[in-house]
Amino acid sequence: VQLQAFGGGLVQAGGSLRLSCAASGSIFGVGVWSWYRQAPGKQREFVAIITVGESRNYADSVKGRFTVSRDNAKNTVYLQLNSLKPEDTADYYCKLSQHGSDYWGKGTLVTVSS
Repeated sequence: VQLQAFGGGLVQAGGSLRLSCAASGSIFGVGVWSWYRQAPGKQREFVAIITVGESRNYADSVKGRFTVSRDNAKNTVYLQLNSLKPEDTADYYCKLSQHGSDYWGKGTLVTVSS
């Protein structure tokens, strides 16, 4: 299974971005999608998760600003980032958990200028 994330870029504080992550390869059924991020010099941290039943959970730092969604037909997860802050600057990674395995995509860089 290969994951490819898209949508990062440079945005001013208060702006928005939409990240997407598509899975390809030997995908059987659906799984749990999640997003993580890693800022320079910091550990990777959890951002959001969406289950098979579309239950969602978010890190406190992004609640009310970020929204995770999924399109099972396209094997794709999205992360809508609104009201961005400079502290949101990081590489954002998607993860697909399926059949006891975790698959990670390469990061997409989000840079928020003040």
